[in-house]
Amino acid sequence: MTMERTKASGPARSRVRLDVPREVRISVLPSYDPETFGRMSERVARFLGTGRFLIWMSVLLFLWVVWNTSAPNGLRFDSYPFIFMNLALSLQAAYAAPLILLAQNRQDDRDRVNLEQDRRRNERSIADTEYLSREIAALRMNMGEVATRDWIRSELQDMLKELEERRQPETERSDKADGAPRP
Repeated sequence: MTMERTKASGPARSRVRLDVPREVRISVLPSYDPETFGRMSERVARFLGTGRFLIWMSVLLFLWVVWNTSAPNGLRFDSYPFIFMNLALSLQAAYAAPLILLAQNRQDDRDRVNLEQDRRRNERSIADTEYLSREIAALRMNMGEVATRDWIRSELQDMLKELEERRQPETERSDKADGAPRP
């Protein structure tokens, strides 16, 4: 039965073992560290969003236009329609847009992780608050069964009154027996 499947699916492939590292493959594409590239793109995006970048870009474009309109013909490198300047600006925009999008995606990922952590923290806080509320309610219910200071005082006062009432009839009986009042 396994032979039929092998014949139907094509030539037999060797089994891939997970406990053996892969052979090193030679790649024609350059390798890069995505984390380093992401950090670099964030730095570039942060710089592109500053006033310093806008001022330097404006100064550069102003000097470009002034040089190519007022310099002698032999020193001009980009004549009036400024084709080379448009090419440079298009190239800059073509690289800036993906770098800015990459930086935004990384920020979105960080925000998503932070929101998830905040959500978990809030859930734990709510659970802790509910637990403490139940504990306080249980303590309040049990406080009805606990002897408080005021209750003990009232009980002691009642016992004192009862003792005084018991004592008065005894003193009255002993006074009648002696015939003389006791102090």
